[in-house]
Amino acid sequence: MAALAAILDFVRGRVTEWQALRFAELRFWHWDTARLTLLVLVGLALTLLVLRFITTRKPGRERVALPAVFPKIAKSPWSFARHTTLLLFLLGLPCFALALADPFTSFARENVTYPGRRIAILIDASSSMYAPFTAKTLNVKAPVDTAFFTSVAAADHFVRLRMNGKYHDLMSLIEFGNEAYVVTPFTSDYENILLSMSLIGDLTEWGKFPDRGTIIAQALEQSVSLFKAFDFLNAAGNLIVLFSDGEDWQMTVHGRHVDSILSEAVETKIPVYMIRTSFERELGGIKPDEIWKPAVEKTGGKYYAAADEATILRAVREIDQVSTGRVSINRYGNQEPRFSPFALAAAALWSLAVALHLTVPAFRKFP
Repeated sequence: MAALAAILDFVRGRVTEWQALRFAELRFWHWDTARLTLLVLVGLALTLLVLRFITTRKPGRERVALPAVFPKIAKSPWSFARHTTLLLFLLGLPCFALALADPFTSFARENVTYPGRRIAILIDASSSMYAPFTAKTLNVKAPVDTAFFTSVAAADHFVRLRMNGKYHDLMSLIEFGNEAYVVTPFTSDYENILLSMSLIGDLTEWGKFPDRGTIIAQALEQSVSLFKAFDFLNAAGNLIVLFSDGEDWQMTVHGRHVDSILSEAVETKIPVYMIRTSFERELGGIKPDEIWKPAVEKTGGKYYAAADEATILRAVREIDQVSTGRVSINRYGNQEPRFSPFALAAAALWSLAVALHLTVPAFRKFP
């Protein structure tokens, strides 16, 4: 199944690339080679035809003997079908020639659409995140087992899941305490997001983080504002993933209640998935659970009371498997190769011609 999915993703990518092609913008590295190859093939075909017609044939050879000949045989209306395989082969020749010429675009700007989401990742860096949290798998490289390093590692694991899948997400990273800071705005560069996580996950850098308190509503307001700044509010496929120990009773920020802040997320269908990292405390183990669980679930998301590493890993997998949206991005390239759509088209046409010739008698016999 994985191999089939990879093949389908490859084909979808080539189809998308084909749809975005502008023939007027194509340049060719080996146009002379392709032209010479076509001339040789045409010359060889003509030579074989001439040899076939001038070759002496013995009488009676390559003829069909019939006991009787009907005075009139009705011509089949489908007699032209026998030429289908030849037509497919001929259609594949120009595609083969263009692929052989090694086309490229010297500078490309194209709008492409991929399966994926616009994901805002929020990580709590407040002092309460110093609380111990044992995670043998996630915290292999962590200097100490704390809720903060577990949250950073879980976020890193989530990004790598998306990175290794079929998705082309736009991700942003927000670090928060009393205030919320956009570390990385929306980008399609997964490596950039991972680098930013490794930087905020450094023990020295965390020690310099200026905010000691936790205001989750502040982070949610900042994330909704970020979606608004990028004009993503009305787009499908938005998502907020929040990592925090949940130790926050403050429901009002800048005079706005958290319900008012999340109302925009509800209206524009941005589900919030909150992974509450509080070691050995199940749902209800901390009082703010009764506040944040209903607030988060109003958005269509889910609240995970992660009391251990297994719950965190399950939550990350579930969020990764949430139905995907579609992401449109502008892609730029310098001397981008464009031979693959033509090569795929030639291979598909020729494969279809061979399959029809071998499996359907009408394509290899006279009607």
